[in-house]
Order: sequence, then structure tokens, then C-alpha cells
Amino acid sequence: MLYLKDLTYHPAATPAPILKSVQLELAPQQLGLIVGPSGSGKSTLLEILAGLAKKTSGSLFWREQELTPDQLQQLAGLVFQFPERHFCGHTILEELRLGHPELGKERIDRALEAVRLDHISLQASPRSLSGGQQRRLALAVQLIRQPGVLLLDEPTAGLDWSMRRQLISLLAELKREWSLLVVSHEPGEIAGIADCCWTLQHGELAASDPESLLDKETVVQG
Repeated sequence: MLYLKDLTYHPAATPAPILKSVQLELAPQQLGLIVGPSGSGKSTLLEILAGLAKKTSGSLFWREQELTPDQLQQLAGLVFQFPERHFCGHTILEELRLGHPELGKERIDRALEAVRLDHISLQASPRSLSGGQQRRLALAVQLIRQPGVLLLDEPTAGLDWSMRRQLISLLAELKREWSLLVVSHEPGEIAGIADCCWTLQHGELAASDPESLLDKETVVQG
């Protein structure tokens, strides 16, 4: 269980908090969806959960243990928006082993199988993959770390209809083993596989009914 209590983020340089007393609970093997317009604080919240930014106040718990930013970095696997722009490896194998040179073939094979890339040559370049395959490789890079929760920032951004549907189908499979927290301003089909949803507006998080978001392609800028 991931639990946020009264989480606030208010950098000294901003006149108002970016996040205001956020409360959130995400159970194991659930997909949570946070929907909000650009600039609402979605990506900032993920960065705090990934230990990349430090909250101003409040608490973050995993299985009743309060976590520090260092512990969050071990717990969470963050897939950035357009993750393919951050690929550094010359081959898929290099990309998967970045920072983990000791990884064995069995663990690598399991991660690639989980994202339906087990048929791809490990010596292929990540940039030779299709857009949808690159997103799945980015997921494998995080899964290989065996995180407690997967954080995804706008996972379908820039993909065509077919690739979006394939990725959403994959996320529905992944939540059988992992907790997933997805942020998006295009709820669309993702709401159809979400177990719980929230809207984020002006830094304030509120629970929402997934069915109310099914027909919304884009959240209007607030």
C-alpha cells in the first residue's frame, strides 16, 4: 500500500504551493490514474514519489513504513514522458544493464517477456524500435529493478491509436503483479483499466469516478 498524507510541495521561488495537502492511497496490484491539465503538478508529484524532489511537508508511507527520498528511489520506478529521448545504450542489452552491469540473463529475459519484447535481439539498437516498442523497453528498464510501484508520466503521449491500445493492454497485464500510478491529461482509454482515479487541479487532488473520464480525450487547461 502506497499512502500519502498531507503532502505539500512549496518551493521558495513560487508564490503558492504546487501541491496542497495531497492525500492518496494505492493498494497492491492496482492501477491509479491521476488526471489534470499541464501545469497542475502531476509530474512534480511523480518526481517526489520517485525521490527526485523533496516534499515541503507531509508523509509518504509504503506498507506502513514512512519513507525518505533515498528509500523512495529504491521503491519506485519512474518512466518519464518520452522516455526514448533518454536512451543512452548502443544496444538493448546495454540499455537494460546501465547502472546494473551484474544483471544476469534470466532477469533480463523476464523483464523483456513482461513487456512483450522477448523476441527482439539484445544487440539491436533501442532507436531501431518502433515508438510503442521503445515505450515498452523503457518499462523493462524499470521492471528489471523490481520496484514496488511503477510511476508513468503520460505513457501514451505521441503514440498513434494502435500503439496506444497495445500499451494500455500491456499496463492492464502489468498491474497483476505491480502497483502502477499513471498521470495523464488524456485519460481516454487508460480510465478503462484504472482501479481508482483522481483529478489534480491547481495542486489539489480529488477522488474521481473512472467511468466519468472514459469519454474524455483531453483535460482542458485549468
